Amino acid sequence: MNPRGYRSNRTSLFDGIEEGGIRATSYSSHEIDEHENDRAIDGLQDRVSILKRLSGDIHEEVETHNRMLDRMGNDMDTSRGFLSGTVDKFKMVFKTKSSRRMGTLVASFVALFLLVYYLTR
Repeated sequence: MNPRGYRSNRTSLFDGIEEGGIRATSYSSHEIDEHENDRAIDGLQDRVSILKRLSGDIHEEVETHNRMLDRMGNDMDTSRGFLSGTVDKFKMVFKTKSSRRMGTLVASFVALFLLVYYLTR
């Protein structure tokens, strides 16, 4: 047997195999890297599209809340107007002495009503 021939046959038989794995050629390594990059790009595109949808949803929610807060502000302004009108009327009622008695009577009825309401609850 030719030890040199044995070595060349063995080398050609196991060419490309290293300890514990197959050694990839530079061309196939490049293809593998591009394939991994393509998968990573696809994954990033999916994440970007999810983030885009999420940011759009957040924008819509913020717009909805801003409209709701604007309506609440308008309602508060309206109620403030009603309340100031009511306070002005009470001031006019309490300016005269006979009106004070009427105010005291109304306040006592309201207090009595609230007391009965809370006791029956």
